[in-house]
Amino acid sequence: MTDSSSSAGNTGNTGYFGRTEGDGPARTPWRALLRTETGSAAVLLAGVVAALVWANIDLGSYDRFWRTRVGLSFGTHSLSLDVREWVNSGLMSVFFFVVGLEARRARDIGELRGGGALTLPVIVGISGMLVPVGVYLLVNSGHGTIHGWGAAMSTDTAFALGLLALLGGRLPTALRTFVLAVTVVDDFVALGVIVFAYSERVAPVALVVAVGILGVVVLLRSQGVRRGGWYALLATAAWVALWESGVDPVVVGLVMGLLASAYPAARGDLERATGLFRRFREQPTPELERSARIGLATALSPNDRLLRMYHPWSSYVIVPVFALANAGIRITADDLSRAFSSPVTLGIVCALVVGKPVAILSSAWLSTRLSHGRLRPPVGWGAVAAGGTVAGAGFTVSLLIATLAFRGEQLENAKIGTLTALLCASLVAWTVGTAIGLLPKRRRDRALLGTAGAVVDLAVPVDPGRDKVRGPLEAPVTVVEYGDFDCPYCGKAEPVIRELLADFGDVRYVWRHMPLTDVHPGAMLGAEASEAAHDQGAFWPMHDRLLAHEGTLRFADAVRLAAGIGLDTERFERSLRRRHGAERIAEDVDSADLSGVSGTPTFFVNGRRHQGAYDIGHLSAAVRTARRRAALTEPE
Repeated sequence: MTDSSSSAGNTGNTGYFGRTEGDGPARTPWRALLRTETGSAAVLLAGVVAALVWANIDLGSYDRFWRTRVGLSFGTHSLSLDVREWVNSGLMSVFFFVVGLEARRARDIGELRGGGALTLPVIVGISGMLVPVGVYLLVNSGHGTIHGWGAAMSTDTAFALGLLALLGGRLPTALRTFVLAVTVVDDFVALGVIVFAYSERVAPVALVVAVGILGVVVLLRSQGVRRGGWYALLATAAWVALWESGVDPVVVGLVMGLLASAYPAARGDLERATGLFRRFREQPTPELERSARIGLATALSPNDRLLRMYHPWSSYVIVPVFALANAGIRITADDLSRAFSSPVTLGIVCALVVGKPVAILSSAWLSTRLSHGRLRPPVGWGAVAAGGTVAGAGFTVSLLIATLAFRGEQLENAKIGTLTALLCASLVAWTVGTAIGLLPKRRRDRALLGTAGAVVDLAVPVDPGRDKVRGPLEAPVTVVEYGDFDCPYCGKAEPVIRELLADFGDVRYVWRHMPLTDVHPGAMLGAEASEAAHDQGAFWPMHDRLLAHEGTLRFADAVRLAAGIGLDTERFERSLRRRHGAERIAEDVDSADLSGVSGTPTFFVNGRRHQGAYDIGHLSAAVRTARRRAALTEPE
């Protein structure tokens, strides 16, 4: 996830080396690992291993602990569940809440925005469940175990994204969003299966109450209510009502997550938050502190704040605890021999390891062909194949449904099948990634990147006739920076840009003005000074001097810098006093607003907004990807 900075000079962007200022000491490699999908998958794997070790040392204590009853009382009402049920239906609601948040974010401001962007993931997600179910039914036909078909259809989001992170050097970043969208559809359908196929009894009155409560949540969202306490209370009430209705209440988490909208921080909201903080700085009273705190919080979308709050808990606590509660099985030679002769185990393994990738790849290909290219994956077919193999990593929802569908020996066989499928899917994904890496460069790039047009975030295209351009005009890669000459982060980014241009001879760099006048007193003067220098053909020398200048820029400083680069200072002063560049600067600011830019520096690489840190490593990776994609459009 991309952290949202509260630093005035870098609002809405991650810090220089991938962290926001004020986050504390520099991250150690261990802390950096924990912020990646690889880290979350590693913690989840640790939970699986711990469960297996515990169960094989003392299966009796393992079962007794997770079957311990824990109850809550509300006056004359009580709710009593065993510890495993609290984990599977309680904590996992938070996991699905985070899944819903990520899906809503991708829909609002990510790869899935736009009218038809969701169509292909929905088709692929549903196909990627129906085919594995068919495979399971085929293997289990006539064995009396077909009722467990739901355990053979779901992808584990955490493990799938973790495997993609492990293969990240080979696979395009757009594949993550595509796989996430497919797994969200997967989770949504799986929850429907849990509700309608594996709920033994349904109490209509309680179900109506739960639906009514969720309706109140939707009403509050439509009225713009942002008090988290109200939503937490209503979500808890809906969860209890669903439990009482006989429907597994984890669906509440997904619904609540999908209701939390995502949007870039608006410049007006950020300026208002700055004003509130300044009032508190002048008069630090409790009332003004509360106003400033609320103003800072409301400048960010609910999705941003909730993801930052709950994503670490979901990835590093809830899902590993779920694994610890459900993956514990005794494994001996006899157990494995029995399991691998069981249609339950074989059905799950074949469904996930074979059925999933075949379904995903074939449904995506057929959709592209039948739509004449209108529905096309955002990556190449090799990447789609790799994503299909990763999707065979079924764990969380598969185990959740298995605990509802099976008991005793059949449940043990289902668990062994799920763990075996996870291991096999990991090996197959690594094999596919390695095979793609052995292809010749151009074929490898086509297999990974494909030929689908990338999402364009830059609202106003680069025009060499009006934009300030550094580098070859016909370069295949264009890096646009919206910057502020009084912003310290822009100053830190300048040597990175110089190194980027030196390393890549086929990159052109464009500067566009975004003076943050509410936090940088010298921002507008700096922008107008650069335009005054531009009138004398010296924009870039002045650009470099302004970014190297320390402290707030004053009029005398600007004149001194102009003299230092040999400009006609009288003409420069006249242009500066008459504000000749104000209109040009306003055009850049308007284009920034259209592109959703609210802080500096903000970078676009070939029209695509650069998310994350802007050190040389991250920017170079974005440039290399853009260059490879551009090369695919050139004739061989």
